[in-house]
Amino acid sequence: MKKIVLLGVISSLLFAASLRVSIKPVDNAIYEKECGSCHFAYPAGLLPSNAWNKMMLNLDDHFGDDATVDDDTFQILSSYLNLNSAEKSKQYKRSRKIVENLNRSIPNSISTMPYIKKKHEKIKEHLITQKEVRGLFNCTACHQNAKKGIFSDEDIDIPNYGKWEKK
Repeated sequence: MKKIVLLGVISSLLFAASLRVSIKPVDNAIYEKECGSCHFAYPAGLLPSNAWNKMMLNLDDHFGDDATVDDDTFQILSSYLNLNSAEKSKQYKRSRKIVENLNRSIPNSISTMPYIKKKHEKIKEHLITQKEVRGLFNCTACHQNAKKGIFSDEDIDIPNYGKWEKK
């Protein structure tokens, strides 16, 4: 009986270790409120600062929507995104990988970044484009703990497919 309990504890610890925070979770209430009111408030470490700056300067046409904010809010959001952007968050695995794979480009969105596309290349397109997911931009559709900064393979549950397993 002790061996079974010990095996269960060890298995739980190994699984928990694989679910480490791989990107800094959002920790700014204003960013969470402003951006999270329309979509998942993406961790700032998912994009480099030049991409965040480009996006912030085009809030009047933010993927087809007008997301403009007042000047004070703009400054708060821009500052938060720049201070926590991918190149300034390289202590986190995903941010570091994003920076390493940029190839000197300025991405227009998270879903068009080389690293993100590479991480999802083995997933069949119909699973990504199905109505429950809609695209790579919808992180929380499959990454169960994305809001906690956890983007591990072991934490992926794709709608109409199930748990993702590396092959």
